Amino acid sequence: MTTINTANAAAIAPAVSTAASTAAMGGGMTQADFLKLMTTQLQAQDPTKPMDNSQFISQMAQFSQLSATQNLLTSVDGLSSNLGSSLQTSQVLGSTNLINRQVLVPASAIDYSGSSVTGAINVGSASNAEVNILDAQGNTVRSISVGSQSGSMAPFTWDGTDNNGNKVANGTYSIAASSNGSVLSSYVAGTVTAAGYGGSKVGTYLQVSGVGGVPLSQVAQIL
Repeated sequence: MTTINTANAAAIAPAVSTAASTAAMGGGMTQADFLKLMTTQLQAQDPTKPMDNSQFISQMAQFSQLSATQNLLTSVDGLSSNLGSSLQTSQVLGSTNLINRQVLVPASAIDYSGSSVTGAINVGSASNAEVNILDAQGNTVRSISVGSQSGSMAPFTWDGTDNNGNKVANGTYSIAASSNGSVLSSYVAGTVTAAGYGGSKVGTYLQVSGVGGVPLSQVAQIL
């Protein structure tokens, strides 16, 4: 840097302080901060020892490089945002092909409306697996033995009757699957009635009959 005379030293101090504060709050020096410092430096330089041309050109080159870098970052951010929006739109549109199709999705409860319920439990290597259907009070209305299965997904069907063979009332019922005391994950098959976007945390989701909204990433099988 060139020598700055004592009389003008106070002139550059506020600009340096302001630029430093802005850089600290914003995480870096902006083009405006850089230009303000360079302009203040020119105003405060010693008239008897003006800034060397090579130094001035060097600082202008730095300013130009800073400007180009920030413009590039802005363009990349814009491109990333547009690409993300395009991919999300494409995924939602693609998911509409699942409407009226049956899918297997995670579920611990189902809204029973008189039709048989089909589903599956993730047994892995478990044996003596069992599915219990519980009412709103937590009482078991039907126990379904799945037995030993070689595959990871063991299917089951509930015809809407209790353990005595009587039809149960329509309503919400819980599904509890277990094997030798260990809790197993349960899945229910339902018809896709709609597809949409649930925000950045949910992403694309499917509206599944008897279950509700389910993120697309949680679909276990398309039946």
